[in-house]
Amino acid sequence: MTRSFAVQEQVRPMAGSTSPWRPPRMCDAYWSEFRHCKSLRHRFHHYYTYGAPPLCEQWKEDYDACKEWERTQSTHAKECLQKSERNRVSEQRKFTPVWELRQSPPSDWHMPLNQDRPQDS
Repeated sequence: MTRSFAVQEQVRPMAGSTSPWRPPRMCDAYWSEFRHCKSLRHRFHHYYTYGAPPLCEQWKEDYDACKEWERTQSTHAKECLQKSERNRVSEQRKFTPVWELRQSPPSDWHMPLNQDRPQDS
């Protein structure tokens, strides 16, 4: 059992709520993401892919806020974590799929494949 998990189990519910609020991720996950982001391999890959070094400070800020929330259960730390996770989710939703997803299978899906016929270009 990790230390951060044991600390989270001791959290008391806030007034008016039935269950305690927990960070979206374990604090160790934020630290692992920060270490990964700072690694030489990731920095090289990100620079090669995007032409700029990765911005890792948000992971560190999230880790600090998570640890602060575990210690004091401050609303400021809670709001910072929620805002950061919302931003992360909205960034992921910006990208559209490369191809359209099917709503139903093709009409000839049950037919055997014709390997001898040349492929359409």
